[in-house]
Amino acid sequence: MLCIPGMVMRDHVFQLPLNYNEPGRTISVYAREVVAPGKEDADLPYLVYLQGGPGSGAPRPTADSGWIMRALQDFRVLLLDQRGTGRSTPITAQTIAGFANAQAQADYLMHFRADNIVRDAEAIRQQLIGAKPWSILGQSYGGFCAMRYLSASPEGLKEVMITGGLPSLTRATDDVYRATYRRVVGKNRLYYQRYPGDVALVRRIVDHLRQHAVQLPGGGDLTVQRFLQLGLQLGMSGGFEAVHYLLEEAFVNDASGQAVLNWNFLFHLEQMQNFDTNPIYTLLHEACYTQGDASNWSAQRLLAEFPEFALDGAAPVLFTGEMVYPWMLDAYTQLRPLKEAANILAATTAWPQLYDAERLKRNTVPVAAAVYYDDMYVHREFSEETAAVVPNIRLWITNEYEHNGLRAGGDAVLGRLLAMLRGTI
Repeated sequence: MLCIPGMVMRDHVFQLPLNYNEPGRTISVYAREVVAPGKEDADLPYLVYLQGGPGSGAPRPTADSGWIMRALQDFRVLLLDQRGTGRSTPITAQTIAGFANAQAQADYLMHFRADNIVRDAEAIRQQLIGAKPWSILGQSYGGFCAMRYLSASPEGLKEVMITGGLPSLTRATDDVYRATYRRVVGKNRLYYQRYPGDVALVRRIVDHLRQHAVQLPGGGDLTVQRFLQLGLQLGMSGGFEAVHYLLEEAFVNDASGQAVLNWNFLFHLEQMQNFDTNPIYTLLHEACYTQGDASNWSAQRLLAEFPEFALDGAAPVLFTGEMVYPWMLDAYTQLRPLKEAANILAATTAWPQLYDAERLKRNTVPVAAAVYYDDMYVHREFSEETAAVVPNIRLWITNEYEHNGLRAGGDAVLGRLLAMLRGTI
């Protein structure tokens, strides 16, 4: 066991099937159990945390604050590194370089969606506590996993909490990205209202990148499109400021007096983009929505429907959001070896159903969900559609928080969801 102030932690490693339909090959799935000091041997219920992403590892606790400390008042917390992430058998360009070809890589990667993340969670539950159900908390993509859990294995669940991640059950992938583009346009307008001086600065950076080849410190290419992916930050509290303060240092004059992009700016921009360290995000992001159909690079196809994102003209240049694009497989060094596999995944129609809508219409598990009114990533209207057809879901719709409300105000957010489940509010 590891003890840090306010927490006692223990490691778990589970050997689980890669493919539950054809057991044989196994992968490791890691989980970190956290309990309050003095409660190590107490008979506490489990709260399993399903993180956002896809492709991100679970949070690494460092201090006795936030939602985890609120949870430790009532639960043992299990921080699950979803398959392919963190200390579980990882997905990186290095780890799948040994596959025979791109098709073999793609076949392997198809086992790393929410459906198998939930199978892993169920297998872990049965190993840890047998038939007893447990509670889960899903943030963003973790909420998608929670809805899959309710659809596939509700008998394993006592209660469900979701923050910023109540998905549509039936909407096509293109519907999701059309809605995303509209919401991103709105966030850009708000950004430029707050920082009107950045209209000219962003245009200057874009013009510079259109005229010069710029390499980042880590070896990747800073294209115009990659620069505009900074818009991914605009849906988080503090995201406007993170982008604005970065842009303030964009240019310096070199020894000859010529304006060039500041190395410090390039370094910090690269640190804000984790696509190299989290390839699952690019490879499987659109597959979060596919059910028996292919995404066919939905965001790239739909971009032409939104002339607001054109680079030419007098209008401000708009940042993009959390969309993924095929050009990323050239611009990011760690994605380049995965380019062919990514194209195979985008073209496949072999994705299984994620949600059994008819079964969910008979849901009996209590669900409390925080839906963020201005969420740039998970659309409030789609969340409301789902809540309208799935019984026992209570919504808390708020504009007090952005998508990262659980991180920004975790104690209050989790406390309210627990009160909703317990009927005290």
